[in-house]
Amino acid sequence: MIVAVRLPAEAALLAAHSRYLKVRDRTSYAFAIVSAAAALRIEADVIAQARIAMGGVALKPWRARAAEQILIGARADTALFQRAAKAALADAKPSGDNAFKIELARRVVARALALAAAGTPERMPALPGSPFAGVSGALTHA
Repeated sequence: MIVAVRLPAEAALLAAHSRYLKVRDRTSYAFAIVSAAAALRIEADVIAQARIAMGGVALKPWRARAAEQILIGARADTALFQRAAKAALADAKPSGDNAFKIELARRVVARALALAAAGTPERMPALPGSPFAGVSGALTHA
């Protein structure tokens, strides 16, 4: 059981622009087909710091450091996020029948970056199918 998570004080600098996206086959499944977390520190409309982590596309989650470097010093826009997402999966190789995950992950990373750049919402709705959702099975788009 996890009872606490300690983050470095520096993490607070990324809190205003962060987002996590999780794509599941069905709302009843907890396991992500693909997930991405993006956190940005934006100063004077320029990305000063970036963190991107992905899950569900390999044996373990990993940070996309090459993609992070592309973002630093640039102004946030769709083309930049797509370029960073492409770099994040540049060396990805499919295993078996999961080649679709590479393109799906690119799209999820780009969307997580766009949502993070827009700002962290004060409160996120619960995922559909979650015991915390207001209406069971309600469709919510973050």
